[in-house]
Amino acid sequence: MLGVKRKKKSSKKEKTDLTTDLKARLAKKRQAKEARQKLIGLITLSLFLAIMVSIPVGLTAGLKPGIAVAGIIPTFILSYHYPRKALWLFLIYMPFSGTVTYWIGGGNALFQISKDAFYIPALLGLIQECRRKRKPIFVVKELKYTLGLILLFSLVVLVVVNGMNQFLPECSSLSEYDKFLRDANGELILNNGVVITRPCKNGMPFLQGLMGLKVLLGYVPLMFCAFYLIDDKQKLLALGRLLVVIAIICCVLGLAQYWMLKTGRCQGTNHLSGEQLFKPRLDAKCLVGGSLLYSPSQGQIRLPGTFVSPWHWSWFLVGNAAISFTTAFSDPSFFWRNCGLVSMGLVFMNAVICGQRLAFGAVPGIILILMVLTGQIANLKRFIPVAAGLSVVLFVGFSFINPDFVQERIDSFVGRWNNAPPQAFIQEQIAFSAEQQRGFLGNGLGKATNSARIFGETSLVETYHPKLLFEIGYGGLICFMIFITHLTFLTFKAYRSLKDKVLSRFASGFWVFMLIIGYFPYWYPLDTDPVCVYYWLFAGIIFKSVEIDKTEQKKLQEEKAAEAANKKPLKTSRSSPSIA
Repeated sequence: MLGVKRKKKSSKKEKTDLTTDLKARLAKKRQAKEARQKLIGLITLSLFLAIMVSIPVGLTAGLKPGIAVAGIIPTFILSYHYPRKALWLFLIYMPFSGTVTYWIGGGNALFQISKDAFYIPALLGLIQECRRKRKPIFVVKELKYTLGLILLFSLVVLVVVNGMNQFLPECSSLSEYDKFLRDANGELILNNGVVITRPCKNGMPFLQGLMGLKVLLGYVPLMFCAFYLIDDKQKLLALGRLLVVIAIICCVLGLAQYWMLKTGRCQGTNHLSGEQLFKPRLDAKCLVGGSLLYSPSQGQIRLPGTFVSPWHWSWFLVGNAAISFTTAFSDPSFFWRNCGLVSMGLVFMNAVICGQRLAFGAVPGIILILMVLTGQIANLKRFIPVAAGLSVVLFVGFSFINPDFVQERIDSFVGRWNNAPPQAFIQEQIAFSAEQQRGFLGNGLGKATNSARIFGETSLVETYHPKLLFEIGYGGLICFMIFITHLTFLTFKAYRSLKDKVLSRFASGFWVFMLIIGYFPYWYPLDTDPVCVYYWLFAGIIFKSVEIDKTEQKKLQEEKAAEAANKKPLKTSRSSPSIA
């Protein structure tokens, strides 16, 4: 009877478990069905809107703007409802956006901002999700004062300088007589013997200011996005591996581009004459990317890779030197560490053949700085195999390239450095921006930003900090540097607090990259894709790593406690003999 009762009890328990399991399966099926219905509904709605809007746009503005609108509308809607997937697609699409812009879009302005069709709605979707679930939107509270300072100052410049310039007369509407300031008698007003021109506008200063503000602070919210994108350690590893795969693909395409130019499958610019031999041209594009310069007879090579210009490609290589290094030394998987190693070799080869002196000097430089500051150079067990493997990769790779070409690149770099030292160039840029100051608020946002030239004339300022000085004055430059310094300090504190080795290695690599880019005095990395994207993304990941580390440490403690409980010896009586 006792046996029968026990059997009945176990059968009841089994029935309860089966009922619970069945309910869970039905709930999952119901959720999956609702998700499918939602996706189908969104796709139907977005396609309907895309057709309704793109057809009129295509008929009035042309086929390519119509195609752009047809692609942007569904992307916007789906990215808003699936923000995390949109952010992954944003990171994947960004390195290839230059190829899409010029090979499909023909350089149309809508295609140039197509990557933001993933980023902006994803940002809005994440903000809405956090508001609905009552999660914090400002994930790093310590930054609110310094970020608020530069944001407030920028808005003041936008309203006061760009806003007031919006009401000036068009320069083209002024007669020759009205172009200069005159006194009551009609005489020209001089300043130290120089005629003062009348203030006027070219284009739309306020829209130019909005574009300048977007370039200056538009990707700062990526810190917030990264905080909610990278949920755990596996997501961080997936990000590093994804970026390495993208780097390998882009670098292979860059090598293929060089090979097609070298073998004559693409003409390049070597067949042209005069000044055209020395300027990148869009009609010379080859395989991928945009404007290209290939005149080896004149020693002029500027390859764009998969990007819109050689300049953007150069910064992509600089950024991926850091990313490849971090994965090669930090990933726990042997396979992915070797992928990082291959990526480092390919990045270095492309830095040599692309013709950009910045990439040629900065890529090995940033790898060396990372080795020293992250302490990996002292870790011989990891450093020696990576160094040996990298040497093999470079030897095999450079057998593909003419050794004389490598020596030519070295001679070109050294010659340019001697003829135009970077420090002298930076001093000239600072002096130019200081001379152009007309007040405490600068000349207005976007006035020295290349991407803002579609809304009016811009001045050519080729280094970042003098550019900030030109646009937002001394006050704005000081506010921005306070913000960057505060961010650098907070991320340093965050990564130094990490106990998990993998998280600490990734965070240290990201932090050194941020340190270099934030204070880099030459050219303007924080204005250039994809470096500006990686900078703010990595900052958010470092802050999130603190929470991930706490979770990992808690798991480790639980595992140790469970292991200790399993190994705990049985209690014996005092009279029992001890075992030697």
